[in-house]
Amino acid sequence: MSELKSEKGQAEQVEDLFNQLWEDYIQQTPSAAKVHDVLGEGRDIINDHVAFRTFNLEPVRLEALAQHFIRLGYKEGGDYHFEAKKLRAKHYEHSNPEFPKVFISELLVEEFSPRVQELINRMVHSIDAEAVKKPDFLYSGTHWNVTHAEYLELLDESEYAAWMSAYGFRANHFTVSVNHLPGYQTLEQVNQKLKDAGFKLNSSGGEIKGSAEVYLEQSSTMADRVEVEFNDKTVEIPSCFYEFAKRYEIQPGKLYTGFVAASADKIFESTNAKG
Repeated sequence: MSELKSEKGQAEQVEDLFNQLWEDYIQQTPSAAKVHDVLGEGRDIINDHVAFRTFNLEPVRLEALAQHFIRLGYKEGGDYHFEAKKLRAKHYEHSNPEFPKVFISELLVEEFSPRVQELINRMVHSIDAEAVKKPDFLYSGTHWNVTHAEYLELLDESEYAAWMSAYGFRANHFTVSVNHLPGYQTLEQVNQKLKDAGFKLNSSGGEIKGSAEVYLEQSSTMADRVEVEFNDKTVEIPSCFYEFAKRYEIQPGKLYTGFVAASADKIFESTNAKG
């Protein structure tokens, strides 16, 4: 009986955390509600995964963020490397398949110029290490002040670093599970519905990244543009986006639960500011 009670408590905690993440996400992603209206038509939408970004510096390393999910019953999945973008990532999944998978990436700060390292280290040093241990850190936004000029310096070397400087810690994107989306059999159908509704899709590497052969197809909208208050001025820049994933069976009755690095590499470009 106590085990059942503990499972129920954990499930409620998972749901509560993702609800909080969603509320923060839609503040940065005004189009998300429209995506729900267009695809869900009033029905619930199941999330395939939620993604987070961070730096490979203490106290905010990938594994530090992952602890919040591990405490809620998540287990480590695959490891992924993105050499061109200077990133590493891991995904985590729960035994309950209805809970979203979690994809966390981190920037390899030491691989950038001294100036970019200086800017990132300054941002991270302003974070209270104790705050990182609280679940609400995952949707706490920025903990620093940067100027628009500094944002542009980061942007010159890394779209990812620039995005982090402006938005900080929050869900970078949610992902609709096409497998659980009533009325749609293919990702092409989802993409067409979105384009007909006026959404711009990420076409880097093609609108659909991946294939049935690698057991995963992905597409995404381009990030909304919202106003961000920098230290010196307010500027409209790309924020967060919405992704769509269709998974295929790796054996009868079992869907692939991992990620494909070559596809994820192109999905990262949904927040590109340089076009």
